Amino acid sequence: MLNKSYSIAKRFRRFLPVVVDVETAGLDPKQNALLEIAAVILKIDSQGQWQRDETHFCHLIPFEGSLIDQKALDFTGIDPDHPFRFAISEAQGLNAIFQPIFKAIKTHHCSRAILVGHNPSFDLDFIKAAAQRTEITIPFHQFSTFDTATLGGLFFKQTVLAKAVRAAKIPWDNDEAHSAIYDAEKTADLFCKIVNLWESKRVK
Repeated sequence: MLNKSYSIAKRFRRFLPVVVDVETAGLDPKQNALLEIAAVILKIDSQGQWQRDETHFCHLIPFEGSLIDQKALDFTGIDPDHPFRFAISEAQGLNAIFQPIFKAIKTHHCSRAILVGHNPSFDLDFIKAAAQRTEITIPFHQFSTFDTATLGGLFFKQTVLAKAVRAAKIPWDNDEAHSAIYDAEKTADLFCKIVNLWESKRVK
């Protein structure tokens, strides 16, 4: 059995792991629009198992002058002009996502958050670019991340998210994929599964 007193702050050098996924209108964080962002805050249960705690999500209005790559929209299936997206500005969206993270950092006595993602430099670069445009402070470490592509390759011999998730025996629905909230939650499940497996082997 894992140590029930084990805390998030002690596990990752006072970093709070937060799983993030973004959907965008291209590959350039300075020119292409940020369209969706989801963040999953994690917790440790009474048995010492890592699991999802809170998910925060929003649709974003493309920033003024941003470029929209139709190929990216075809891949994600996002229509930036859909009336039922209920999209908000980048500033509103970042504040809505960041405030619960700052609160969790304080609650868990952490120093800052660390972004967890599948090839996370992509997500972090888009978040940093949006934060720079809106002059909003980000809760994340500026360059350090946890990459589930690398961890999935190490633990399950799979680097593609869908394949790594399935190899971890976590349900995956291709029809739901490529939305920020779905991919973030599945990435969170994969990360938690890997950390829990590691801890179970480490304490034996």
